[in-house]
Amino acid sequence: MSSTQASKAARFLKRHQGGDCFLMPNAWDAGSAKMLVSAGFETIATTSAGIAFASGKPDHVFCSADARVARDAMMSAIRSITESVSVPVNADLEGGFGDEPEEVAETIRQAIAAGAAGGNIEDYTGSESQPLYDRALAAERIAAAREAIDASGIPFVLVARTDRLIVGRPGGVAEAIERANLYREAGADCLFVPGASDPDTIAELVRAIDGPLSVVMGLSGSGAALAELAALGVRRVSIGGSLSRALYFHMRNAAVEMFRHGTFSFARDQIQQAELNRLFESEL
Repeated sequence: MSSTQASKAARFLKRHQGGDCFLMPNAWDAGSAKMLVSAGFETIATTSAGIAFASGKPDHVFCSADARVARDAMMSAIRSITESVSVPVNADLEGGFGDEPEEVAETIRQAIAAGAAGGNIEDYTGSESQPLYDRALAAERIAAAREAIDASGIPFVLVARTDRLIVGRPGGVAEAIERANLYREAGADCLFVPGASDPDTIAELVRAIDGPLSVVMGLSGSGAALAELAALGVRRVSIGGSLSRALYFHMRNAAVEMFRHGTFSFARDQIQQAELNRLFESEL
């Protein structure tokens, strides 16, 4: 752990403890990280989905265990991002790359070693029959992550994510609140509830969850702007893999155009090479 990393983590933690709502877009490689920071963002995150897509693999939520990006590969991608920019980076650590609390703790230790200033641990199991971890085990996993962070001496921001709204069963909001508060008691610094996009649901989560709330935009076409989310009391906003998917959308359209028509109209809208050279040569 370097003093620089500790300083970045301290700044990142402070943003969660008070102040304005902030937008934290998600990068999947060093180039996308530099692009986001060059636009002015003071904090960014990784997207495990985007990292998977860039590796030619599916997102872990929608595939078998054998097809997923392994922990070593994910940590390598996270390190390439943290080393490319000077701002704090929040790491998408999926479910902690293991069911047991000690496996989650080891993932946290590796994320800190990779230079991250914070990271998400989710309660999604990957199993269709039991999509969420039992509450007691889920809380133990967060507590183990907290213990690993405290032992590291770095103020790494622990984000507990509950996927209760995504699994689509009745009573989702109430259980999401219960799980978030349970994870807060277990040591989470911030609570992340993906699947909440309408103002009424978000307002209810803000009122009932005893800690800073993180939401994700851009996944379902929600039109809520940052100012509206801030007014509702949200602390931070991420965009998941939506930016990565948007770029792949344009790439697929370009590929189809070239193959079907032999034309190159996609090239009308591109960043000039000289500009990219300057951007990627700079320290951000």
